[in-house]
Amino acid sequence: MDSKPFLEPGPEEPARPQPPLPVKIVVAGGFGVGKTTTVSVISEIPLLTTEAAMTEVAAAIDRTGHVPEKTTTTVALDFGCITIDDEIKLYLFGTPGQDRFGFMWHDLTQGALGALVIVDTRRLEECYAAVDYFEHHDIPFVVAANRFHGKLEHHLDDVRWALAVSDETPLISFDARHRRSVRDALLSVLHMSLAKAEYPG
Repeated sequence: MDSKPFLEPGPEEPARPQPPLPVKIVVAGGFGVGKTTTVSVISEIPLLTTEAAMTEVAAAIDRTGHVPEKTTTTVALDFGCITIDDEIKLYLFGTPGQDRFGFMWHDLTQGALGALVIVDTRRLEECYAAVDYFEHHDIPFVVAANRFHGKLEHHLDDVRWALAVSDETPLISFDARHRRSVRDALLSVLHMSLAKAEYPG
């Protein structure tokens, strides 16, 4: 008597869809340039933030003159995510902007594909450290001038000259309060970073 297999082969199961590829993007810049706003506007999950109320001493140190309405500050990170399509999901890590929290940048940038460096054109000196960091660590980045009150203080060509970034580094303007504008800025980082990864040098 012929033995039969314990389980008969059944119909072929449809292939399960693969989860989107996780891609880490860092959102960086100086104090009060709009990093938390950028991450919160685009994130599809509630923003994970480590903001703390600012004291009078901290306000003096961090020079809140151009952002007097700012009453809190990020002391560790902001975290959010956004699914781009079936293939890619961005995980966004916002850095603290103050120099005294700079020791956290190394951990936050580990494994990042690229970065969005946000600048306030009224306070360009606040952004030198972020630009220098990503250039020094060879992490692809896009410089994004935040349009505070819908306008820029300086033309983008002047911003590029002041920050001394090369022509190969994309420099754009965007509005951190508007989801579509933030989406376009992040897509600029994604496309540029993927191109660098595919064709380095």
